[in-house]
Amino acid sequence: MPRFLILKLDGVMQGWGGHTYEDWRPTELFPTRSGLLGLLGACMGIDRQDEERLNALASSVLFTVQTECKRFQSDKKNLELTSLRLCDYHTILESRKVNGKPNENPVQSYRWYLFDTPFTVAVEEAINAPIKLEEIAGAVHSPIYTPFLGRRSCPLSRPLLDPDEKPVEAKSAIDVLQNSDLGGSVIYSESPELATEHKLRVRDVPLYGRIRRFTTREVFIHAVKEVSNVPE
Repeated sequence: MPRFLILKLDGVMQGWGGHTYEDWRPTELFPTRSGLLGLLGACMGIDRQDEERLNALASSVLFTVQTECKRFQSDKKNLELTSLRLCDYHTILESRKVNGKPNENPVQSYRWYLFDTPFTVAVEEAINAPIKLEEIAGAVHSPIYTPFLGRRSCPLSRPLLDPDEKPVEAKSAIDVLQNSDLGGSVIYSESPELATEHKLRVRDVPLYGRIRRFTTREVFIHAVKEVSNVPE
């Protein structure tokens, strides 16, 4: 039976980079594979130049992401706090060029962030994984480098793992996500076991090397039909 480790990604802001066009820095609507691998790699203290260790981590895990909904009751009505995607526009004076010299012209920067968008991530252990979930869990509980939610300007609002969180067995990632505290809305999975006709093609699979490159993957979409655990 597959094994999973459940991560909680919660912060005021999150930024999971999509296709970047010079100073235009968008964010995807859910955590990317490259971002999640970077998050785990930071906790484990893997250097960016350690291609062998990075590839070992990448071949050890599959990700299923559930978008959570912050629901509450007001005046006897169930309300839902929806997520926001907002742009931070700013200018940079004397930014450094590739040759190291200051730029005489201001640089405009458009950076997009997600607000009020917690996620629950089921990290699935791949078959014959070179890095086991126990090692990953130990690193997340005691990270070597500071983890953040996609960008350094996006700190965590809570630990990634509960204090007693350990790998668990379940039939599928969707089954293990049913125990979410908040109640989810949409599930994005790269697991072949959760294949569906509703899918996206996302270019977020890192190819480690001297030059940053990415290839594509299929992400299967599932809607969460039932909502529970609405706090009063």
